[in-house]
Amino acid sequence: MNQISLLRKTLKPLLGWHGARLNFLSLFLIALIRVKTINLAELATAFRSEAQIDSNYKRLQRFFKSFDLDYSLIARVIASLINIPQPWVLSIDRTEWSFGKTRFNIFMLSVVYQGIAYPLLWNMLEKKGNSNSDERMDLFDRFREVFPDVEVAYLCGDREFIGQEWLTYLMIEPIIPFRLRIREIERIYDGQKNLSVKIIFAHLQPGQTEILSGRRWVWGRLVYVSGLRLEDGELLVVISNDSPKTSISDYAQRWSIETLFGIFKTRGFCLESTHFTDRARLSKLLALMTLALCWAVKTGEWLHSYYPLKVKKHGRLAQSIFRYGFDRLRSIFTDLDLKHEEFLHSLQFLSCT
Repeated sequence: MNQISLLRKTLKPLLGWHGARLNFLSLFLIALIRVKTINLAELATAFRSEAQIDSNYKRLQRFFKSFDLDYSLIARVIASLINIPQPWVLSIDRTEWSFGKTRFNIFMLSVVYQGIAYPLLWNMLEKKGNSNSDERMDLFDRFREVFPDVEVAYLCGDREFIGQEWLTYLMIEPIIPFRLRIREIERIYDGQKNLSVKIIFAHLQPGQTEILSGRRWVWGRLVYVSGLRLEDGELLVVISNDSPKTSISDYAQRWSIETLFGIFKTRGFCLESTHFTDRARLSKLLALMTLALCWAVKTGEWLHSYYPLKVKKHGRLAQSIFRYGFDRLRSIFTDLDLKHEEFLHSLQFLSCT
């Protein structure tokens, strides 16, 4: 049984796809990790098949044009692969870029674990700029449908995820704990004074933190408010509906989604090199990239447990867990026949058992 057949056999319990689709996915994952880009022309050159490059390219086009993905299934597979203990820390964010006249704007909900955000659900916004409250609520409603029994520790969101309607949604039953950053121009009311965030925390020096006493009115809702003056002088203010003493450190988990976007773009799969102009096709691509992400991270975690990465003076690992596993898989995939035993071992990281 060749490597593609073995990978197909491993993927079948996860996805339940029929043979041809699983065969394509197996070829795609190996090609993606080998060439480090989602550019279809490059991927076509790395398919391990007897077909000509032109045929591989057309096969790629047919998949992204015609095959309908069950994104709820993909979300459950990702959660099973990573096996994140509850309660979950969730993060919402957006990334956008242009290809020619096409503007891509991806609004994403991810689960955060050990410094990486794993995409669960996303919307391809057909506009520039921020999401609105309806789009946020729709995305979170989908999350509740796919994961009805998951306990949420809290939800992190940056300054664009603001507004009374959105805050009200998070505070109605079932209540969703949140850590949301607000802008310096927002106003806070303590029952007597209605002042801007900038004025209230103007006295903070770099590195200083203050938690306002009791709950304060923000966007017509009572919340806790915590402020931190960053070392560069910028003000970071976080509102929460519980745990004000940890809300700022909790909010720091949001940066994990920036790590994810870096992996998807310059530090991993070169997402912005896509020539897609169709949002539905790009959405399918994100799903397959996330499966590759999970494979690489799980491989890196295993490697780190047996061959620990060095810790630099600043306390961070010399290399990310993703890059550790990603490079290992690339090394294996560049010569599958020579490294057949290592390939067999790598398949265990695509198992949910």
